[in-house]
Amino acid sequence: MRWLMTFLLGVLVGAGGLFVWLRQMPHAPATPPAVAANTGALPAPPPPSSGIDGKLPPAPQVMPDLTELDLPLRPAASDAPVAASGTAPAPSVPPGKLLVPVDGMPFAKLSDTYDQPRGTERHHEALDIMAPKGAKVVAVADGKIVKLFTSKPGGLTVYQFDPTEKYAYYYAHLDRYADGLQEGAQVKRGDLIGYVGATGNADPNAPHLHFAVFELTPEKQWWKGTPVNPYPLLQP
Repeated sequence: MRWLMTFLLGVLVGAGGLFVWLRQMPHAPATPPAVAANTGALPAPPPPSSGIDGKLPPAPQVMPDLTELDLPLRPAASDAPVAASGTAPAPSVPPGKLLVPVDGMPFAKLSDTYDQPRGTERHHEALDIMAPKGAKVVAVADGKIVKLFTSKPGGLTVYQFDPTEKYAYYYAHLDRYADGLQEGAQVKRGDLIGYVGATGNADPNAPHLHFAVFELTPEKQWWKGTPVNPYPLLQP
């Protein structure tokens, strides 16, 4: 019995020593789970595709819209003929007087808007003839319809060449064309070609005809020429 008591006492003493030793050992702090900071930012987008053979795909090409050009265009300086003085000669004018292109519109009601500024770099170079929507637009002289064109600035437009194909007449902002009007048609002075409107960049509350005259280049391109003031050509 005595030996049993001695054994139990030794076990208790050994257990106590072990407990004290374990408490004195350094403990590594528990690693808390990682928590992402809430910065409100979206996750970074994935890297772009490398395409074929590690090369990035080419950027798409944006083609210019021809209808956004402000036609007619001036010829380049290199295209203009040069006089003996070294300067380009002033454009000539079509022979004879032109008919006012809005049927029944007296010349006295027209205003010379040719030199009115448009922005800081150009002038109007045309006449704005105010008229009710639907008023008849007539050919100012004999000639040929060379182009029926729709553009953002001009809306429905007509380009007419004179019989010599040296000058072009430009009618813009039309509401509609005359019935049966076609490219290549021969017209006479006073023939109906369309109706006054407010298409293109015209003010819907101010329908009018934008009328221009320009001297063609030797290439006879309907969209290219040197502007001529139409106002004196319409005087009675």
